[in-house]
Amino acid sequence: MGDKKISNEKKAVIKSWITTVVVLLLIGGTSFASYKIIKSAKDKKANAAAGGGWGRGGGGAATAVSTVKAETSILKDFVITNGEVETQVSVDVFPSIGGKVVQINVSLGSSIRKGDILAYIDPSEAGSYYVNSPVTAPISGSILTSPVKVGQKVTASSVIAKIGDISNLQVTAKVPERYVAYLKKGQKAQITFQAYGDQIFEASVYRISPVVDPATRTKEIILHFDQKYPQINAGMFAEVKLFTVDYSGYPAIQQDALTENGDDYYLYIVKEDSTVTKRKIVRGKNVDGYVQILEGLSEGEVVVTEGMLTLYEGAKVRDISGNVEFKEEPPKAPEGGAGGPGAGGPGGAPQGEKK
Repeated sequence: MGDKKISNEKKAVIKSWITTVVVLLLIGGTSFASYKIIKSAKDKKANAAAGGGWGRGGGGAATAVSTVKAETSILKDFVITNGEVETQVSVDVFPSIGGKVVQINVSLGSSIRKGDILAYIDPSEAGSYYVNSPVTAPISGSILTSPVKVGQKVTASSVIAKIGDISNLQVTAKVPERYVAYLKKGQKAQITFQAYGDQIFEASVYRISPVVDPATRTKEIILHFDQKYPQINAGMFAEVKLFTVDYSGYPAIQQDALTENGDDYYLYIVKEDSTVTKRKIVRGKNVDGYVQILEGLSEGEVVVTEGMLTLYEGAKVRDISGNVEFKEEPPKAPEGGAGGPGAGGPGGAPQGEKK
């Protein structure tokens, strides 16, 4: 009987311990679940306090962009052609009689005066003797060409030398027939030379040929430099940028600033709050990488020119060109939303209101 009583007491103790363990497990599980619920609520509140951010779907820093302020400007259309530098005045020198060249007194570039003897011609024939005939300079200047050599036979129609005034130069160029309608006297041009890189020499159209060359379908023009350039030499090869027509009355933006969607073109305009709006525009003339904006852009508006590949309507941007001051304020949260201070106001229900 005693052993049985002790056994019952052990069973009671074990049962009590099991009950205690079960109760503790239930309490621990409930506490853990409560902790997760509270933590989840805190996380949501923290996320709301952080606000929706600046950008699509919330979050994200402002995109750095380059911009330009739209201004009404003039696009100058042009045609590029080649030319050659010549003297404005030049004379071919001929002998008065045919014969053999026995003496030449000048060379290419020689400076001469009117009346100087350039060469001597011996008109003698077999069985006869003549005094050498001098060839004299009809004007003062420099020798531009001297195509003959001593011992060479010449006639009265052979050019002994060409003399020109190298202090007054011009450029002779040929313009394709399709641009003839744009040609006019006084038209401006910019001349460049390989020897001087990107240095520009200003010139104007002085004379226009009255005919089109049927062989080349071009019209010859002569341009005079707007001032004397001592570094330019007769005979140099020139590249001529001839301005043909001006397009004015509209803002002009670099072509790369436009985004394309099918047949439509758009610009990103920066607003005062440092966000952008994507706006459809109508293009005009395109000249040398710049395009007229006929509709959709007003003078003074700020246009994104670089960095627009990742932009979208309402995107936040930082203008590194300095045309728009960056605004730090994020957009306001929608009414009724659980936004924190970062979303423009306190989140959740107002104080004192029961949830």
